[in-house]
Amino acid sequence: MIPLFEEKKESLRLIHKKSKHVPPHLHNAIEFVYVTEGTLEFGVAEKLYHMEQGDFAIAFPEVIHHYQVFSQGKSKAIYVSALPSLSGPFQEDMQKYCPENPVIKAKDVHADILNAIETLKKEKAKNSIISQAYIQIMLARSMPKFKLIEKSNLGSGDIVYQTVFYIAGHFKEEVTLDIMAKELGVSKYVLSRVFSSTFHRNFNQYLNEQRLNYACSLLEGTNQTITDICLDAGFQSYRTFNRAFREKYRMTPREYRNIHREKCRVS
Repeated sequence: MIPLFEEKKESLRLIHKKSKHVPPHLHNAIEFVYVTEGTLEFGVAEKLYHMEQGDFAIAFPEVIHHYQVFSQGKSKAIYVSALPSLSGPFQEDMQKYCPENPVIKAKDVHADILNAIETLKKEKAKNSIISQAYIQIMLARSMPKFKLIEKSNLGSGDIVYQTVFYIAGHFKEEVTLDIMAKELGVSKYVLSRVFSSTFHRNFNQYLNEQRLNYACSLLEGTNQTITDICLDAGFQSYRTFNRAFREKYRMTPREYRNIHREKCRVS
């Protein structure tokens, strides 16, 4: 089965719902899961992790995962999806790595994580600098509990996995479809079909999105010059970076940074 790719456009979405079977999928967002009733099976790559009431888990961006429910009783969970731009200093690690075991058992879930979830449930906290702060609190309290491994070590030979992991590990480099195909040992036409049929975009569009996600985290969380950010994110010229940025965000990188800083001052 080819995993479904979902492009999340809302910066933050929280829903408390009945848990159900969800087939393998991946998306550009971070997904937090907190079980409130019953049990849930959280699958990542070829492993299935059992979750009970009070357990907490994270699916990193671009990691294929799925959900299953085996219990007969009621099963509910809170699902929070957040775009990587809200993760601030954690974004680079989340692009390259993932937890070896993504589940934190109830007894080890920090109270700040529970408080963040409750705060995010309030409508006024959504789509604001407040939501960004609480997403980063959740990450700050959970990341030290994970053993991080490179995404390429999840152990699947699936071409979609290989594609995602290769881009995650090489987006800062000068990479082409031909180079990627050669290193993965597949035809570039096979790779082209993966991008068009699974991600619904071409190679360059997907590559630039990963670079732009990383650039946004640097624009928001550092004082690096925009030129340095451009090069650090893998763009070969400021002109290319500026054009790609304007196409996606309808503003320049400088305008994006100024708007973010103004939001921080207001809040």
